[in-house]
Amino acid sequence: MQKEIKLIARLGLVFLLMAGLQVVVSAQGRGRGGGGGGSGGSSRGGRSDTGMGSARLQQQNLEQADQELHDHPGMAANLHTSADELRTGYQAALITNPNLKFGQFVAASRLGANLGATNPNITTNAILTGLASGKSIGQTLQDLGLSKEQAKDAQKRTDKEIKEAKRS
Repeated sequence: MQKEIKLIARLGLVFLLMAGLQVVVSAQGRGRGGGGGGSGGSSRGGRSDTGMGSARLQQQNLEQADQELHDHPGMAANLHTSADELRTGYQAALITNPNLKFGQFVAASRLGANLGATNPNITTNAILTGLASGKSIGQTLQDLGLSKEQAKDAQKRTDKEIKEAKRS
């Protein structure tokens, strides 16, 4: 019974994360200009080349995430989640930010979990949004209300937590 409740709670969190990311994706619909150039003579135009590049980058990042989860099979459980939840959340986050590395996603997830109770505006989605806008995790944490020192300390604790989880 308790396992079922935990599973339902985890699935609920994954769905909330995906819904939140969908909102972020919808809000990202602003154009960046530059209609047709930069494709190196391709007849497809710049936008389709960019889309194909993003899709390729997303696939590469997903493959690297799968490899990391394979190399560290106990990591997800030690971070109080499952490999499938990490994969699903990361895949959803890549829609908004194809440049997002798996390590950044894991760190954002842990920081959101660790800091969210005492700092309600610091959520995984808020951190991912900051990363998607080109900010570092530290800059994002400061924008969300932490001092520079608090942000550094939180990152150090989270990095240590992730490293220990990988060792197990």
